[in-house]
Amino acid sequence: MISPLSSVSEGAKLGQNVHVDPFTMIHEDVVIGDNSWIGSNVTIFPGARIGKNCKIFPGAVIAGIPQDLKFQGEESTVVIGDNTTIRECVTISRGTVDKQTTVVGSNCLLMAYVHVAHDCVIGSNVIIANSVQIAGHVSIDDWAIVGGSSAVHQFVKIGMHAMISGGSLVRKDVPPFTKAAREPLSYAGVNSLGLRRRGFSSETIAHIQEVYRYLFLNSMNNSRALEEIEINLPATKERDEILNFIRSSERGVMKGYIN
Repeated sequence: MISPLSSVSEGAKLGQNVHVDPFTMIHEDVVIGDNSWIGSNVTIFPGARIGKNCKIFPGAVIAGIPQDLKFQGEESTVVIGDNTTIRECVTISRGTVDKQTTVVGSNCLLMAYVHVAHDCVIGSNVIIANSVQIAGHVSIDDWAIVGGSSAVHQFVKIGMHAMISGGSLVRKDVPPFTKAAREPLSYAGVNSLGLRRRGFSSETIAHIQEVYRYLFLNSMNNSRALEEIEINLPATKERDEILNFIRSSERGVMKGYIN
């Protein structure tokens, strides 16, 4: 049902059983999947591609023009996967010429007042807590959790199954399967509880912990630690995910353990 008090452009494509509450503005060149709910006072600008069964709460702004002085009005999009919930007053900017799109995956929860800037890529099953501010070009992999009121620097990468403490300043990359806390942001152990909840075995978690002992708990630089890991630890998809993440890091990874 579309409220007569909302404005939906003829150029927008809404799927079956889409519900639009009063005082919402949906512009042209918008696609919204079946069974999605759009609350009151939402603004959805051109370029939004919203999946099925999504919920967008009052005050959210989707596909707004990037807050980037280099933006020259190029065509770009915001792509949101299925079953994702966007809570009150979340803002998601569309892409720039860099990637031409901003992506939020499926089954995500973005809590109130989150900002996702241009050209970010957020995976699926990600939770971004209240008031997190994510700068441009950030990558957040599947199953990551970012605690409330954190700020993520542009071009930072956050690995899969990572958990970041609330109020963190994320200036460096956060490797997969870890917990990150303190200031400056540092390794605070493996995200064991989260991994158990997602079906990882005790043996796999112990293997991940052993990888990070080489990286963060021994007095070796990253290059030497990576060599030792490849020599001494069996190859697994978790080990290789960590090694590939560290090697591909452009901003450098967060600090090791600090007492």
